[in-house]
Amino acid sequence: MPFNIEKVIRPNILALAPYRCARDDYSKGVLLDANENAFGSALPIKYKEELNRYPDPYHPKIKERIVKLRNVSLIRQVFLGVGSDEVIDLLIRVTCTPGKDKILTTPPTYGMYSVSAQVNDVGVVHSNLNIENGLYQLRLDDITASLKNNPEIKVVFLCSPGNPTGTALSHDSIREILKSGYEGIVVVDEAYVDFVDHENGTVSSWIDTYPNLVVIQTLSKSFGLAGISPHRLGIALGNPDLIQILNNTKAPYNIGTPAASIAYEALSDVGLATMNTHRSYLIRQRSMLVQRLLAFPLQGLGRILGANDANFILVEILDKNNKPCNVRAGKVYSRLADCLGVVIRLRCKEYGCFGCVRITVGTEQDNEYLLDQLEIALKSV
Repeated sequence: MPFNIEKVIRPNILALAPYRCARDDYSKGVLLDANENAFGSALPIKYKEELNRYPDPYHPKIKERIVKLRNVSLIRQVFLGVGSDEVIDLLIRVTCTPGKDKILTTPPTYGMYSVSAQVNDVGVVHSNLNIENGLYQLRLDDITASLKNNPEIKVVFLCSPGNPTGTALSHDSIREILKSGYEGIVVVDEAYVDFVDHENGTVSSWIDTYPNLVVIQTLSKSFGLAGISPHRLGIALGNPDLIQILNNTKAPYNIGTPAASIAYEALSDVGLATMNTHRSYLIRQRSMLVQRLLAFPLQGLGRILGANDANFILVEILDKNNKPCNVRAGKVYSRLADCLGVVIRLRCKEYGCFGCVRITVGTEQDNEYLLDQLEIALKSV
């Protein structure tokens, strides 16, 4: 059954006449059209960009570099958002009628899908992952049943690699959903995809084959640009018609000039080389950290769950009887943060993560310090 975008997008969004920016028309010449300050910015230092001028609303030069990097065909298939969170929110807003429609998520997963749904008064259907032995893969029969029983589901969110699971989803399972005849949008959130070192990496090249597929990525993780908030750069790759709807709906100048300039440099040949160097280093440190945690000399650590496809590790904290324990996990987390100068993430309340903490892979020095302080924390609680 061919994908029909008019069945997915809300009628008021299809009829939307987007706000037309001054820079939609002209960006060169004596610019006296947008009520900008012609005398420049008030910064006490010289900045190489003209911050007194509104930025390009679409940043085609950045998109050209993303097209090359992610093996997609056209810049019309690329949307730039303020981090992945803006992309998630926009996809829900343009598809789901408040108080009527729903999304589907696969816990344990990234929490912003449900937060954005609640903000927009949109229901959430959960299809829990198969958590047996830390597998963290889709249960296709359950997803199929959920979609059949909830025709109001307009968007399916699949996180690969997952957060907090750190596990890439099987490409075969993602393809099964795309081929199932589901008429809504399937979102594959690939925030951590550059840390995958096996065949189940990005599905960005699939967008030409599956018009209802949207792939979300970000420059915050592998490119190390989390600090350019509040204008982090998120990416959506997909059907040009859907990308155009996102462009029609977004804020006029959502990506500011400083963030755009930084992103453009990060996507240069030199930036890509640096990213790949850091990526390789991090993957080696991840392997080291897994080995050291598995051979930890002190009682208190359990299984390392998931497939370790991201830049973090999900590990169980055990009680004195060698059982995963939320209480002790909380105590270890607090002891490390409050007394020992190491901050990790408590994930033990997430489905399938009982007794778990999430540890981001750091530098060699960071990781050695973590291991030392973790031993002290386990001894004290």
